[in-house]
Amino acid sequence: FDLLIVRELTGGIYFGERGRKKGADGGVTAYDTESYSEAEIDRIGRVAFEAARKRSGRLTSIDKANVLESSRLWRECMQRLSAEYPDVTLSHMLVDNAAMQLIRRPAQFDVLVTSNMFGDILSDEASQLTGSIGLLPSSSLGAGKAGLYEPIHGSAPDIAGQGVANPLATILSAALLLRYSLGLVDEAAVVEKAVERTLDAGHRTLDIAEHGVAALGTARMTEAVIANLR
Repeated sequence: FDLLIVRELTGGIYFGERGRKKGADGGVTAYDTESYSEAEIDRIGRVAFEAARKRSGRLTSIDKANVLESSRLWRECMQRLSAEYPDVTLSHMLVDNAAMQLIRRPAQFDVLVTSNMFGDILSDEASQLTGSIGLLPSSSLGAGKAGLYEPIHGSAPDIAGQGVANPLATILSAALLLRYSLGLVDEAAVVEKAVERTLDAGHRTLDIAEHGVAALGTARMTEAVIANLR
């Protein structure tokens, strides 16, 4: 399988109104509000449709439209946008079913687009389909060509300085930079192919090594990728 998750990153429940208040019984109630505007949904929707257009032409929009009003607006906006992209097939899926389907049959997906919180959860779930969070790149993109490219696992402070971190997510993040910010599609594919060859040759870091298989450190794994790149 080869899937891309497009997650809205600046709105939703993480940025909605929140707070605490005292109830009539004297206890404390905490609340967080899910809120999306049409403009926010359209913005991320266009990113997803454009990405799908460059891949297989399939887009799955993930929501909770059977319960949440914000998700009903999300679905309406995605459906309206689909008229501008007749070459992309749009389908909708409820988030709880999507979580199950990612495990059951991930190959059914190509590009997924979803809200901030749903994307946060589903992307981490999807990372385990590969066997390690150390394999997955990410990009945070805004208007224009600028972007922030990094592994989805962050800085991994628990293994800092030990020389055992998997460098592949970082290398693949550079490939995303080549593709999405610099428009160097062929060069991005060369980097990705080098990583693929390295894994096909049996090279493994500790997080993806099978029991009894010698694992490479960060530097040696990087050298193996560079050798395949050349």
